Amino acid sequence: MKRIIYLIMVFLMASCAKQPPQHFTHDLLNRMTPIKDQGNSETCWIYAMLAAIETEHLSWGDSVNLSPYYIEKMIEQEPQCPASRRGMGATLIRLIHKYGIVGYNAMSSVDTPAPRFVFMLGAEYTPQEFARSVCARDEYVALTSTSQEPYYKETVLNVPDNWLHDRFLNLPMDSLLATTLRAVRQHHGVCWESRGHAMAIVGIAHNDRNEPYFIMKNSWGTDGPYKGLDYLSFDDFKTQTLAVELPRFVVSASN
Repeated sequence: MKRIIYLIMVFLMASCAKQPPQHFTHDLLNRMTPIKDQGNSETCWIYAMLAAIETEHLSWGDSVNLSPYYIEKMIEQEPQCPASRRGMGATLIRLIHKYGIVGYNAMSSVDTPAPRFVFMLGAEYTPQEFARSVCARDEYVALTSTSQEPYYKETVLNVPDNWLHDRFLNLPMDSLLATTLRAVRQHHGVCWESRGHAMAIVGIAHNDRNEPYFIMKNSWGTDGPYKGLDYLSFDDFKTQTLAVELPRFVVSASN
C-alpha cells in the first residue's frame, strides 16, 4: 500500500470522527534512526530492512543511518527487478553485498549521484567495503510460516516480490512469533513483511484492553496519527505475516 492511500484512509477516519486512534502504552521501545518517507514508491522493503540494520547497530552503541536512495538507484541495474520496484528484506541483503551501501547524509535523494566512496572516521571505503562493516553476509536469516511446506526446512517463497528467489526458513507460526518477540526484547533489529507492506519492528506495546502489539517503524513520514510509528497486534502478526528477517543467532539460540 502506498503512502497516498494511507493518508486518504487517515483523512476519511478523521472526517467520520467515529474511530479515533487507539491509545498504546510502550512496554519496550528500541533505539531507531529518524522516520523516513518513501513517498509514492513501492520500496518499503528497502526502508524496513535498512531500519532493522540501523536499530541493530544502535543496540551496539554504533550509530549508522543508511540511504535507501542508494539502493533505489542500484536496482536500476537489476534486469529481474519488476517495474514496481517491489522486493523483500532478503532482497535488500543480497543487493547491499553486491552494490554496497552509503550513509543517508551522502545520498539523501534518489536524484543525488551515487557516491563512489564512503568517508567515516577519517577513513575512505568503497560502498561494498562499508556494507561489509554494516552487515555480514550471513548475519540475517529470512523466516516464514506456511503449512504448505515442511517446517524447519528452507523454502523459496513463490511471490513476485521474491524476484531473487531467496530461501526462507519455515517455522510454525507460534515459533515465528516467539522468535520475533525474543529478538525484539533483546533489542535486535527486525524486518517484518506482509504481502502488501514492510516495516521494521522496534518495540512492544499494549492497548487499553491490555492486548499486546508490536511497535512498527513505518516509512510513510510523520504525518500519521502516531508520528511515523504504527502498531501491529500479535493476532494480526499471525494472520498477516509473510516473512521476517532478523539476526541469525537469535534463531540458533532458540534451538
